[in-house]
Amino acid sequence: MAKLWGGRFSKNTNELVDAFNASIEFDKRLYHEDIRGSIAHATMLAKCGIIPEEDAEKIVAGLKDILKDIEAGNFEFDIALEDIHMNIEARLTERIGSAGARLHTARSRNDQVALDMHMYMKREVVEIAELLVQFEEALLSVAKKHDKTLMPGYTHLQRAQPITFAHHLLAYFNMLQRDFRRLLGVWEGADIMPLGAGAIAGTTFPIDRFFVAEQLNFGSVYANSMDAVSDRDYIIEFLSFASTLMMHMSRLSEEFCLWSSTEFGFIELDDAFATGSSMMPQKKNPDISELVRGKTGRVYGHLMAMLTTAKGLPLTYNKDLQEDKEGFFDAIDTLKFTLAVYSDMVKTMTVNVDRMREAVSKDFSNATDLADYLVRKGLPFRMAHEVVGKCVAYAITEGKFLPEISLDEYKKFSDLFEADLLDALKPENCVAARTSYGGPAFTENDKQFVRGDEIIAGQKAKVEELKQKL
Repeated sequence: MAKLWGGRFSKNTNELVDAFNASIEFDKRLYHEDIRGSIAHATMLAKCGIIPEEDAEKIVAGLKDILKDIEAGNFEFDIALEDIHMNIEARLTERIGSAGARLHTARSRNDQVALDMHMYMKREVVEIAELLVQFEEALLSVAKKHDKTLMPGYTHLQRAQPITFAHHLLAYFNMLQRDFRRLLGVWEGADIMPLGAGAIAGTTFPIDRFFVAEQLNFGSVYANSMDAVSDRDYIIEFLSFASTLMMHMSRLSEEFCLWSSTEFGFIELDDAFATGSSMMPQKKNPDISELVRGKTGRVYGHLMAMLTTAKGLPLTYNKDLQEDKEGFFDAIDTLKFTLAVYSDMVKTMTVNVDRMREAVSKDFSNATDLADYLVRKGLPFRMAHEVVGKCVAYAITEGKFLPEISLDEYKKFSDLFEADLLDALKPENCVAARTSYGGPAFTENDKQFVRGDEIIAGQKAKVEELKQKL
């Protein structure tokens, strides 16, 4: 049913406009924040003598009852009331009478929705942080199990140098560590309290915004009322974080798709995280990885949509800002699914150690180590590079790999080659020798494991700290 605004309006809202204008179908998930914010607001109004104490008590009790009804599934949302704020306020006034009509004193839906979004963001930051840490733990645990598992490292998707599977997974661990840092920045942007800014210019009532901020555990209060109701930077910051995290997850997804193929055969995903074909009975498809890879573009789209929405808006609130929610909510759901499913998928996958070892033994990824061997014998690197390049060309012509060439054959290319060159070509020795900080050497992996445990411990402590501020 279309709404009659009353006051200066003499006609009902057109039904199509009413439906187009309504946001209740997606902003109803803000009910917890809306009710908690209203309780803090009503408490402040009574404290400041703006409404009677008894009315505030009725409002608080009524809001708590509505919260119970919503959580029990006994609350019917009305599209004619547009949004979560009007749905709750209308039901409150219906239940407790005129006291409910006092709740909206000294506030606007403009600062009310901003408050709800800030509070919701903070709660979701904590939940996403927990999932992110869980996934980091999963990566680190699998890496520890495969600290000696050799595999080829790639550049340009061509085999480059021997590494360990642990080293490869630790690269993603480090990406996620940066993502966690960016997520903390999202918290900082959301931890500013906007309520009390009114529609644009504050209020004439003697409110106490800092009391409300304290009640709701905000670290600070917006210093400018116009900025408070129009700021969506924190949402853009979140979507930027989400896009970067999904980019990292998409890169890992691409590797899983490659590694689980017959051509690579490096891993096999657990049946619980793969799907079959409706036509081809032999198929086992990495659909979860493909979906994550695909949904990454969707999250990018939400970021671009929000940036585009905000770029041309004059101060302060404009209805365009209603578009801040659907993409934001969808990005949150996508991130939480991705992190949760990947934690389990990584822990349950089978790593084909022998296949990786075979791959790194049947290629030329040890060529750089052969060049380094000559450098240690005194040959300048550029000259060593040239010599080994000729050795590789010769091996290809002979249908051999570098360890299969005899010492006499090597001597044709340089007198510096000695019998110990075969040790230099062994993949495990190639890896063990790369002891530069951050390298793939087994000793360096051990250091990264210790560092990883310290990082996770610090992140868990930070999550617990943030929980206390919700």
